[in-house]
Amino acid sequence: MTSSHTDCHFCLQSLRGRKYALREENAYCVPCYDSLYANPCEECKQPIECNSKDLAYKGRHWHEGCFRCAKCSRSLVEKPFAAKNEILLCTECYSDEYSSKCFHCQKTIMPGSRKMEFKGSSWHESCFVCQYCRQPLGTKPLITKDNENYCVPCFEKQFAHHCYACKKVITSGGVTYDDQPWHKECFVCAVCKTQLSSQRFISKDENPYCVDCFSKFCAKKCAACKKPITALGGAKYISFEERQWHGECFSCSKCSVSLVGQEFLTQQDDILCHKCGSA
Repeated sequence: MTSSHTDCHFCLQSLRGRKYALREENAYCVPCYDSLYANPCEECKQPIECNSKDLAYKGRHWHEGCFRCAKCSRSLVEKPFAAKNEILLCTECYSDEYSSKCFHCQKTIMPGSRKMEFKGSSWHESCFVCQYCRQPLGTKPLITKDNENYCVPCFEKQFAHHCYACKKVITSGGVTYDDQPWHKECFVCAVCKTQLSSQRFISKDENPYCVDCFSKFCAKKCAACKKPITALGGAKYISFEERQWHGECFSCSKCSVSLVGQEFLTQQDDILCHKCGSA
């Protein structure tokens, strides 16, 4: 450009009839301006002269013709681009190199589009849907079965078991008793309500009991020692005329010989071996 400025601020040469550049209200001839202030181009390393267009990105500068994709060399002027490790790439090349592939459709998730992450995989937002109702899952609670994702209502409708006690859905874990599913917290002793999922229990009339409650409220009493007969672990007991005995208690009332598997006689409430009964 030309103006009324007379001399270059740096070399003091006359600017009459010459082009010059202004910086902080001082005039410079073109050679001086370029040597003092021109930015070096990131691509060709040559100064970007004052009569060239200077394209800047994050403190770095390029000639207009040097502002290109580092992979395919297409111009990035007035086009979307992305940077990776200070290298500029067009969106297509960036996607090919670095973008995630959708777990469902296997197509590239383009930069700038919304991406859903779940269990280490990525989805397009439009692909991350309930397998049954096909509605977007977004950030809603979901349940996975056989590598397919379901919203909670659809999973409960299609697959979930309902607890025999509370009738609510069992979403994980649970206990099976008498061919029926139970929540662990619902599988309790019919008397004291202690959870039974991790301890021994005894069943009677389709109800589970802890050992203590069964012994106290349900078990028959041994006619000899008066203690409960629980039959835990397959322990044997003897029953005769509405009375029961522990196997080790079923012995002659007089000589105490075991009568298990032996003939015996009764005398009022006593049981006697054949020898004592005949005496």
